[in-house]
This record gives sequence, C-alpha cells and structure tokens, in this order.
Amino acid sequence: MKTLYITRPLPEEVLASARDVFDTSVRQSNLPLNDHDLRWVLEEFDLVLPTLGDIFSAGVFADVPQPKCKLLANFGVGYNHIDIDAATRAGVLVSNTPGAVTDATADIAVMLMLMSARRAAEGERLVRSGLWEGWHPTQMLGMHVSRKTVGIIGMGRIGQAIAQRCFYGFGMRVRYFSRSPKLMEFDARRLESLTDMAREVDVLIACVPGGPETRHLVNAGVFDAMQRHAHFINVSRGDVVDERALIEALRDKRIGGAGLDVYEQEPHVPEALRSLNNVTLLPHLGTAATEVRTNMGMMAVENLKAYADGRPLPNGVNAV
Repeated sequence: MKTLYITRPLPEEVLASARDVFDTSVRQSNLPLNDHDLRWVLEEFDLVLPTLGDIFSAGVFADVPQPKCKLLANFGVGYNHIDIDAATRAGVLVSNTPGAVTDATADIAVMLMLMSARRAAEGERLVRSGLWEGWHPTQMLGMHVSRKTVGIIGMGRIGQAIAQRCFYGFGMRVRYFSRSPKLMEFDARRLESLTDMAREVDVLIACVPGGPETRHLVNAGVFDAMQRHAHFINVSRGDVVDERALIEALRDKRIGGAGLDVYEQEPHVPEALRSLNNVTLLPHLGTAATEVRTNMGMMAVENLKAYADGRPLPNGVNAV
C-alpha cells in the first residue's frame, strides 16, 4: 500500500476515500509546510496532497533530487506554489483540481463587486461601531452596477462564469483580456490591451492564474488608466496585483474602490491596506463552501488513485 501525506485537515469524506486506498497520514496544522517538512515529505512518502502555501520551490527539489514522492496531487486549481519545471526534472508528477472551484469563485467575484460598489463592508463597520445615525438621502452613496461595463482579465472557466453572471444577472456589457478569443453564447468583446480595457470599464475583475507570467500584471499603469469611479476586484492570486500600486490608487482615490479575496504576501495584509475604507477585504473565501471543498478533495484523491492504478491522471499538469 502506497504511503500518502495530506498536508492539511480536509473534509472527513475526502479522508475516508484516501484511507480506503492509501496508508494515509494527515497533518493536523492549518499552516503551510515549513522548509524542513517540505523536504521531509518528498523523501518519506510515495504521494503527497499539498495545497496553497506549501511552496515546493526549485530549491526544495534541488535538495531532494531523487524524491520518493512521485505525485503532488494539489488541492486547488492554482499551482504556482509548485515549481513545475523542477518537479518534472525530479520525476514528480503534479495534478490540480480544475472545474470544482469555478462557480464558487465566480460567486465570490460578484459578491466582491457588489460589496465594493455599494460600500457594504464600510456600511457594516458603521453599524457595528454604534455611530450610525439613521437613514438619509445622501448617506454612503455607491455605484449601481446594473447595465455598467465589466472588464475581465482572463477568460478561462472562472472568467466565463463571472461574465455569464454579469451579463445575464445585471445586464452588464462584457469586455475581456486574454491570450486568445473565446466563443461565448452572449456578447463579449476581446480587447488587445489591458490598459485600453481598463479605460472603458466600470468594474475590472482579475481571474488569471498566478505565476511569473502574470506577476504584477495589474500594476500602476492599469490603475492610472481606470476611471475614477471604477472598482477593481481580485479573485486570482495576490501577486497578480502590484499591491503597493493598488494601495496608492485607493489612498489617492484615483479609483472608486476595490474588493480583494487574495493578497500578495498572504496571509500578511499590509496595515496600509487594512486602514483604507474604500477596499473590501476577505480571507481567501473563494472556494469556502462545504460541497466545493469536498469536491476539490475528491478530485485530488481521484488523481492519486489513477496514479496508483497506472492510469493517466484526470487532471495532470505535467509529464515525466
């Protein structure tokens, strides 16, 4: 029986499925693996089920050039915390869990859009403070999103699900920026330039994968191009955004507001960001629904079972 190490507690249904097939060890901490443990799991286990924050860098693989572990079955669609090239050189397969997260992440993007545009988090803080003096006609006026224009950075599964919600739910015009055109059942126009798109939209939503190619894709130039009333939403990865540039744009009120579910140095959120009233901050809730996390875990286990059976991985990222 192959040995499996699961780096965080997961829903019981997922653990039971893993234990049916593997000699399974489950780490009880919710913190990322430290430098020692990253190397230890590669050396001691046949299979590992890691997740966000477990940083299997090139340096980790360099220290374990011939790992016992042959598959990192990542819990999550994003895998920029794993150096794929280094894993491949070390003979380690990597898989992920696409599809399971699509609707939940799209829902969070729409929620953040509404919270930011309608100043919901700011309003809740006012009520909790005990300082609310009652309704009046000009209190906390925000932006109405219906029939506005949304710009989506990245038009994969999640981007298309967001676009669908915006188009059908709010009658919004859809613009998008991606490497290739997408065929959709509703009107959506692709723009060749991210800054050109930023200039014409009322809401700009980032939902691209993380990694070197997209690091700081949304930067000062993008924020400078946005209209002063426009809102920025990020449900991708924190380092897709130049956080310092975003803080400056919010502080100087060069954009209308922002809604964030991810951060550049997660879980650290700069005090300069936390102190601003015109930003809504969530603790990475994108997939935080019981059935979604269970589905993600079951997809990861299915990748593990496929490997154990000698079958192609359902959601393989690389080949070795």
